[in-house]
Amino acid sequence: MAEKSELTEKDLDRRRRVRRGVVATLVGGTFWGLNGTVSKWLMDAYAIDPLWLVCLRELTACWLFLAAAAVTARGREQLRGVWRSPRDLLAILGVSLGAILFSQVAYLEAIDWTNSATATIMQSLGMVLVLAFVCLKMRRRPRRREALGVVLALAGTYLVATGGNPGQLNLPPQGLVWGLACAAAAACLSILPAAPMARWGNFTVNGLAFLFSGIILAAVYRPWEHMPALDGVAVAVLAACVVVGTFGAYALYLQGVKDAGSMRASLLGTIEPVTATIATVAWLGTSFSPAEIVGFGLIIGMVYLTA
Repeated sequence: MAEKSELTEKDLDRRRRVRRGVVATLVGGTFWGLNGTVSKWLMDAYAIDPLWLVCLRELTACWLFLAAAAVTARGREQLRGVWRSPRDLLAILGVSLGAILFSQVAYLEAIDWTNSATATIMQSLGMVLVLAFVCLKMRRRPRRREALGVVLALAGTYLVATGGNPGQLNLPPQGLVWGLACAAAAACLSILPAAPMARWGNFTVNGLAFLFSGIILAAVYRPWEHMPALDGVAVAVLAACVVVGTFGAYALYLQGVKDAGSMRASLLGTIEPVTATIATVAWLGTSFSPAEIVGFGLIIGMVYLTA
């Protein structure tokens, strides 16, 4: 009886963790979706350059990640230990360039040329590239549902890009290019940080990757030479973008992956493009053609089939 009671308690604890993970993933994905729409509004209303916004987000959010890592004894040990491993620091530098910097710049540029809904949907195509990477690494062919997901992704991209009219491009060429770059960046973000995070933890790796990326971009771009004219509202919204839309979204989503599992988190993460689309329509007044809406739906369907 005692063993049965113990097993029941473990099962209840597992269910509580899964429920917590589901809530964390949904809230984190919602924050991401809203953050894209807010960023678009900031760039339009205050003529903020996307690269300036990337610099700000990276050089401020990094300290929140590092502070979160330093809260626990294990995190402090990881923060100290990683500096004694040049090989791992080099791997984190690769993450900062190939994942963090690439994804931040591509995403905000895609938003600037299109809108947050389109950029977020195009970003979801990264799962097709992750699938290709997994198949090549494991030397296997895509499964039937995965192949169907790729077909849906291609059809959805076609509808979003052309609006259903093969004779015209519904997106600006720069928007299409940056949208596809978003997909490549999302794939890099899913693949490159895995090994360093397994050893040094999510917050340590993200904090250092954001810091390295921000320093490198600032040295090249010189954000102090591109300062926008900001008022109190803009400063408050920028702070919310950093604390809620960047650090909060990452922290909650990573907690969701840990508690609910990567597959369930990937499926629940589709709330991000849904939220971005609703916010773009409701707040910015952007309209989408029926073909674009169908394209969005096909790409979201691809996520369910390939996750």
